[in-house]
Amino acid sequence: MRDVDLNLLTIFDTIMTEGSVTKASERLAMTQSAVSNAVARMRVEWKDPLFVKDGRGIRPSPRASAIWREISEPLAAIRQVINPPEFDPATTARRFRLAVTDYVTYPMWPLLRNLLEVRAPAIDILAVPWKVYNTREQLLDNEIDLALGVMSLPGDEFRQCWAFDAPYVCAMRRTHPLASRPLTLDRFLCADHLLVSLSGDPIGKVDDLLAQQGLKRRVAMTVNNFYGLPDLLVASNLICVVSESVLRNHPLREQIYTTAPPIHVPTSSCNMAWHIRHDRDPGHRWLRGVLSELCLSIWGPQRNPV
Repeated sequence: MRDVDLNLLTIFDTIMTEGSVTKASERLAMTQSAVSNAVARMRVEWKDPLFVKDGRGIRPSPRASAIWREISEPLAAIRQVINPPEFDPATTARRFRLAVTDYVTYPMWPLLRNLLEVRAPAIDILAVPWKVYNTREQLLDNEIDLALGVMSLPGDEFRQCWAFDAPYVCAMRRTHPLASRPLTLDRFLCADHLLVSLSGDPIGKVDDLLAQQGLKRRVAMTVNNFYGLPDLLVASNLICVVSESVLRNHPLREQIYTTAPPIHVPTSSCNMAWHIRHDRDPGHRWLRGVLSELCLSIWGPQRNPV
């Protein structure tokens, strides 16, 4: 069995991280032709094209993605031991990519920006679209540094911690006909419902709970964001089962009536999730601490430390 060329693994890891041969060569302080020659060797030794052109960048092959998932964490651990990265939030320039929805960005981003301007002026935070069914792949492929939302990711390659709880209410405009009397199950089922669906699927958590009882509601409209939900409720006869925290700080909060749903809707837990390759990274640990601090100030006491 031939020895593995660790130099090739380092170059491969950098290309995968940067998504570009040019950027990888700059980061490695190598010429672009030297990196391209290394890629040619990889293709021969690993018997796969590995990278194909994709617009101005490159796209990894399925085998390249599979290889990287296996080697990225061990390489990160080796670098951590040999050359521990330094991180000083007051001076370090760094960029973090977070998969979030406006459920998180609306209340958190102003506070986060104020905190960064004081404590970490060179830190950039990029909000990446939440891919409902692909969060696992986003983390595996290093498209994001961290995800924050309702999820549970199986696998030893991930770390997760609880961020906050999201209890549900049934919301409608204050002058809605159902706001003036008790919300019975029959009235609930006869109403026209609004559903926040990031995927576009008109079936949500409430529909699954109703189906278990042989019941069904009419989802008359869906939206793919949270911030616009109160505007639509105020302007219509729609009702919506939604997390109370979506409405808590909204400018239209006083025009929204809330009550308990006529069926039990279990509270959802929002979690932070990241790949194990970032577990001991001091910058990543700092970011997780900051996000936990903000979750505490917005949504209430934490149950578990980061």
